[in-house]
Amino acid sequence: MGLPQVSAMPDLKEQIKSFEEKGYLIKRGLVSSAEISEMRHYVEKALSPLQAPLEYESDVGYPGAPVNRKEEGGLTPRRLLHAYSRDEIFRSWSKDERVSEVLGQLLKGEPMLSQSHHNCIMTKSPQFSSETNWHQDIRYWSFDQPELVSVWLALGNEYKDNGCLLCIPKSHSFELDRGRLDQFLFLRPEIEENKALIDKAEVIELNAGDVLFFHSRLFHAAGKNMTDKMKWSLVFTYHERDNLPIPGTKSANYPSISLN
Repeated sequence: MGLPQVSAMPDLKEQIKSFEEKGYLIKRGLVSSAEISEMRHYVEKALSPLQAPLEYESDVGYPGAPVNRKEEGGLTPRRLLHAYSRDEIFRSWSKDERVSEVLGQLLKGEPMLSQSHHNCIMTKSPQFSSETNWHQDIRYWSFDQPELVSVWLALGNEYKDNGCLLCIPKSHSFELDRGRLDQFLFLRPEIEENKALIDKAEVIELNAGDVLFFHSRLFHAAGKNMTDKMKWSLVFTYHERDNLPIPGTKSANYPSISLN
């Protein structure tokens, strides 16, 4: 399954305006099929045998995940961590001018790669993959300002049946009362106001090589992978140089990296 290729791309200025309004933008066909094939080759090697560091589905406790590592499917990988340190192909992509050109506009300053957040290969598996409820990434990130951007590269086609992302447009600008979030800072779906928000969600379908840029305050979610094939995505997160991680928090665990 794939999306029709777009022949006339909107210019960057128009896309930046869209990002500021909706909280995300998609650059179609930004990465070539040859580059995607090379990255997928590395992922295949890293999955068999599994190469640490990684996170298992059973570690997160999300809906549909195995309860623990000893349960059937408990050793299903969810993320291959520290992508930047794994291979030069990922380091090169993280600093690529196709990324830095857009980030320089979105962040209004010099972008820095956070090694502490995302910096991973998402591996959504059939059968034992979990759902991810509605949340903002900034809920567990600690910076001077909540202005970070994640860059999500589809390493294969992503659509609803294999658990693609869902986003609520404009939600990066919302200020919600604490009572609308649960103890883990997910949206409480039983609340009528939240139901109205969720009804406005957009399905973010991507082809291999498409890149999604999204704000750290954007509410997003994802379903289970209902197909018989893995879905792989490469994700890095960036902040502006002057937007510093708060000392002593997880966000300051590893030094950020300049794209220059």
